Amino acid sequence: MREHYETMNEITDEEHPGETDLPLDPPLSAEQARVLGCLIEKEGTTPENYPLTQNATVTAANQKTSRNPVMKLDPGRVGQALRTLDQRGLVDSEYGARAARYYHRVDSALKLTAAQRVLIGLLLLRGPQTLAELYTRSERMHRFDDLDDVEHNLERMAAREAPLVVRLPRGPGQREDRYMHRLCGPVDATPPEPRPATAATEAEESNLARRVAELEERVAALERKMEG
Repeated sequence: MREHYETMNEITDEEHPGETDLPLDPPLSAEQARVLGCLIEKEGTTPENYPLTQNATVTAANQKTSRNPVMKLDPGRVGQALRTLDQRGLVDSEYGARAARYYHRVDSALKLTAAQRVLIGLLLLRGPQTLAELYTRSERMHRFDDLDDVEHNLERMAAREAPLVVRLPRGPGQREDRYMHRLCGPVDATPPEPRPATAATEAEESNLARRVAELEERVAALERKMEG
C-alpha cells in the first residue's frame, strides 16, 4: 500500500508543479491531522496510556478542550485515518491481548527532534499559534528554555527545503506573528491588508479632530487671558 502513495506523489507533482515543496504529498486530511496530533500529544501527557487504542484515539480526537476546531469524529473515520497514516509510514501499531494500539512515527518519518515534534503536535491540534501560546501549551510535553528556544525550533522547520511550518504575519487586532504547520497543504502567509475605513470610523476620526481643535483653541484663549 505504501507503493500506492509513492505513485500518487508522482502524479500530484506533475499536476501541481508549484506545490512540490510540500512536506507531505498528498497533504493530510483534517481527520488525519487530528489523529496524528492526538498521538503526539498523548505520548507526552499520558504516557501510561500510550500507545492508544482506536477508542482512546476517538476520545482524544473529540476533546472539547485543547482543540481548534472541535470535531466530532466517529470510530469509522478515525479508524480510516489510522489505517491511512499507517500506510504512509506516519503511524504504526502493535497488537495486544484486547485491541490494537497505535503510535506515531513522525520523528523518523519527518526527521523531527523531540522539541520539534511537540510543536508540530500542538499546531496540528490547535492551528495557528503565537510563540507565547506554544511555549505555555507545551509545558507538559517538553521544557523549552524560553520563547527564543521555541522560535529557534520553529525557524529550523521553516528553513527546510520543504518547510514544515510557516510564519504568519500579524493581522488587524493581533499583537504577534503566528506559526502554522504545512502538513495539510499550502498556507497563505500573505500579510493581511488593512481593513478599509468605514463611514463610522471616518466620522469618529472627524469628531475627534474637531474636539482636539476646540481644546487647542480653548488653551490658546486661556494663555492669551493669562498674558493680558
